[in-house]
This record gives sequence, structure tokens and C-alpha cells, in this order.
Amino acid sequence: MRRAGFVGTRWLGVGLAAALAVFTISLAVTGRLGLYINPDSTWFAVSMSVFVLIGAVASFALPLGAEADHGHDHGASAAVRAGGEQQLLRSVPGSQDSGRSGRGSLKSEEFGHGNHERDHDHDHHTPHPLGLAATVAGGVAASGVVVLTLVLPPASLSAELAMSRDVGATPLFGGSDTIQLASTGDTASFGVGEWATVFATATNPDAFDGETVELTGFVTPGEGGAFDLTRLVITHCVIDAQPASLPVVAGAGAPDTGQWVTITGTVRSSSDGQLVVDAAAVEEIAEPEDPYEY
Repeated sequence: MRRAGFVGTRWLGVGLAAALAVFTISLAVTGRLGLYINPDSTWFAVSMSVFVLIGAVASFALPLGAEADHGHDHGASAAVRAGGEQQLLRSVPGSQDSGRSGRGSLKSEEFGHGNHERDHDHDHHTPHPLGLAATVAGGVAASGVVVLTLVLPPASLSAELAMSRDVGATPLFGGSDTIQLASTGDTASFGVGEWATVFATATNPDAFDGETVELTGFVTPGEGGAFDLTRLVITHCVIDAQPASLPVVAGAGAPDTGQWVTITGTVRSSSDGQLVVDAAAVEEIAEPEDPYEY
């Protein structure tokens, strides 16, 4: 039973960490790590994974169950203290009786300490049933998550998740450099994220009227007969992914929600001062290998 507990502890620590490290390295080798983190952080994730694997290999030098040893050696230390005190009493002249009684008391103390040590060991190695159940449940859940991560193929975040994260606020990933480039007309490298920032913050929409764009994203529902071209923008990893959306007006009907498209068109300023993309062509495509913007 104790051995099973030691194996479980080793698995929840070194085992799960090593499995995730192998998964991270395999994603980097196959070029799919970008589905989870910003490519600029790939070097850090891979180097940390290598470090974890080295630690996992080194952990085999540690005897099984050694992580549960807190350095308790009460029995041995008690015997050493008892022997030292007995020797001290014998070295004092005329202390035979007191030494005898001292030895008796020391034996009692050692006996009592031995009982305390046994009680301590008993308490230490008998976990509370509720605590044991919680540990087992947590271990099974953690193991299940890691196993599913290893088994399931890498996939991008869905259009439904993007819509659930869209709160209609100004995009947080747009910086002042984006606004500066937009004001000078240097928008050739702009993606959906940069244009979403411009659309949300432009104080002079007419300045962008007539800009030509070619953008790729997936379709989400829009307003007033238009649909939105959406892209998820990642700062560090998929946890902080934020949706960026642009209203698109097209002559034909809107493609299905979640369908990836490439749009060629022109930025127009509407009568109410809002910017929209007037699409001249909407081409349905497969999901690109790199579905995010950064």
C-alpha cells in the first residue's frame, strides 16, 4: 500500500511534468506549438521542457519513497541522548545511587520517547480518509487532463469561444504604434487585430475611407445585415486570446458562422461615422495552419 502511494506521488510530480514536457517538445518539432502559445515564446517553452526532462531522468537516482522522508530519526537521537546522559552520571563521584535512579528515569524517558515516536510514525503514515480521497480524485483528474492532451490532436479555439469572449469593448491588444501607422496610411501589414483597433478608436473615420484591404478570418454574426470577420489575437498563450472583429458588408449572403474566408474589399465610412469593410470578394478557405494573430 505504501509503495503504491510512493509510486502515485512520483507520477503526480515527475511523471506528469515529464509527459507535458515531451508533448511541448513534440508540438515544437511539428510546428503546432503556435496553437497554444505565442511563437515568440517557443524558445522559452522548449528550453524549460528540456530542463524538466533532465530533472525527470535525474529523479530516478532518488529511492522510491525518499520524498516522504522528512529526516525524522527520533529513536536514534533519543538513544544517543540517553547514552550520553548515563555516561555523564557515571563520571560524577558518589553518584552511584543517583546515577542508578538517573538511568532508570532515562530508561523511562527513552521508553516514553519511543512510544511518542511510534505514535508519530502511526500518525504520519495513516492519512485521513477524506484527505486520501481528495488526493486520489485530484490525481485522477490531473492524469486525465494530461492523457487527453497527449491523445487528442491539437486544435485551434472555436468560433463559439471567440463569440463568448467578445464583450464589445475596445480591443486591449492595440498599441499606440498601431494608431500612428494607421494615421500615416501605412496599413499594408495590418491584420484583423490592427484594423479592429483602428475601427474602435478612430476619431476621424473619413481618413480611412477608401483604404483597400485583404484579410483572412472566420465568420461570426454581425448586425444590420452584415457579418463580422473575426480573428483571435494572442499575447502570450491561448488563455489570454481575445477576439478582434470587423463588420463586413457583402453583396452575397453571409457564409456560415465559423467558416474561414479571405476578404478583398475597401474600408468605408458609413453615414453614422462607423467604419465597415465593403467586400468585393469573399472566398471560403480551409482553416490556415496558423489561425491566430499575435
